[in-house]
Amino acid sequence: MQSNGEVSKKRGHGCPTFIDLFAGVGGFHHALSAPEFGGECVLASDIDDECRTVYTSTWPTMTDKWVGDIRTLTQDERGLDRSAAKLAKLVPDHDVLCAGFPCQPFSKSGAQKGVLDTTRGTLFFDIVSIVKAKKPKFIILENV
Repeated sequence: MQSNGEVSKKRGHGCPTFIDLFAGVGGFHHALSAPEFGGECVLASDIDDECRTVYTSTWPTMTDKWVGDIRTLTQDERGLDRSAAKLAKLVPDHDVLCAGFPCQPFSKSGAQKGVLDTTRGTLFFDIVSIVKAKKPKFIILENV
């Protein structure tokens, strides 16, 4: 970044790109697409339909870049993990991976099953699979 907040064009492309996993209503998108950073979201994902409605109302260009359940990317139709090569083809290239994955399996407000909660407690590993496949320059995680 240059001191005036503009993204340097010397890196070979214009603005940094990011993916927004477990996006909710778009907190990461709001921050990273702000003029000070100038990011472009190339994929967003959240399983909640109401979040999708708010997100795509705020950023209408994201309608065709939206994935509901992250596991439609990370797993095949049989529920088996996809290979890194297949994931690399499914997930667009990006500079920054953002993810606000669920905290309920780990927090005092939840059942504290951790990774034994196979629905929400293992979603972190889906993030790891994408990181291994795409190797983004930066990773921003928030356990929400």
